[in-house]
Amino acid sequence: MPSIFTRIVNGEIPCHKIAETDQFLAFLDVFPCAVGHTLVVPKQETDYIFDLDDALYLGLMGFSKTVAAALEKAIACKRVGVAVVGLEVPHAHVHLIPLNSMSDMNFNKKLQMKPEELADIARQIRAHVAL
Repeated sequence: MPSIFTRIVNGEIPCHKIAETDQFLAFLDVFPCAVGHTLVVPKQETDYIFDLDDALYLGLMGFSKTVAAALEKAIACKRVGVAVVGLEVPHAHVHLIPLNSMSDMNFNKKLQMKPEELADIARQIRAHVAL
């Protein structure tokens, strides 16, 4: 059965897209730790990030860096934190979280945001993506 991220990649589930290439997709987390919390996934479904081949792993990190630069321009923050947890969804992914304090990267604290708020944030971030 495909992961929820594969279903998003395939367009079966909508998302608030930030950036996309032929190999990667970045979209907003709908239950973010902080405003602008973005998920970056390879389109190839692989459960564990360290099972990605080297080229795909390095590409994922490079794509994440590009998205993080856009996040820093669009969302007021001191820096963008990076986390790879890998237990909640069986599809390798990177969390990019705008940080102003360490508590902003608390996966037990989820913001409740309206779809129109997420759409506006995604639009703001997309405006700064340089692919």
